[in-house]
Amino acid sequence: MAVSSRTAKVTLPTDEQILITREFDAPKHLVYKAYTTPDLVRRWWHAGRGEMTVCEIDLRVGGKWRYVMVTPDGTEVGFHGEYRELVPDERIVSTEVYEGVPGGDDDPALDTLTLIEADGRTTLTILMQLSNKQTRDMIIESGMEEGLQDALALLEQVAVSLR
Repeated sequence: MAVSSRTAKVTLPTDEQILITREFDAPKHLVYKAYTTPDLVRRWWHAGRGEMTVCEIDLRVGGKWRYVMVTPDGTEVGFHGEYRELVPDERIVSTEVYEGVPGGDDDPALDTLTLIEADGRTTLTILMQLSNKQTRDMIIESGMEEGLQDALALLEQVAVSLR
């Protein structure tokens, strides 16, 4: 198993925000491709915790996305959202709803992903903007960071494999 070059740093800039930062040993166009191509997303999004059963990406402003995985114990975990802004190889702004929370569509997170490349390496940041501190804390306390670390390590492996 390949070792990831960096681990993600998760910080809480405000009571309504989660900021994820991670460096990848790959140029930004390959990180973007691995992040937005369904066949490639299927290789990393599950974080090694199950089988991805749905990977729908309509990559355009106003387009929708939906990811679902089934864990080994049969639990279905789904997320969906809508693309608000797309700058290929640089920025994605989208909503994100965890389907396990009733009424989630009324209070989606707004995620801003940014890719910055230097010397063939890419720094990915994701700023999650939430409506309140309780939602932010619930996400942090859900164990999200552990799965995130594993998913981003797999994302790096996928991006590197595209060279």
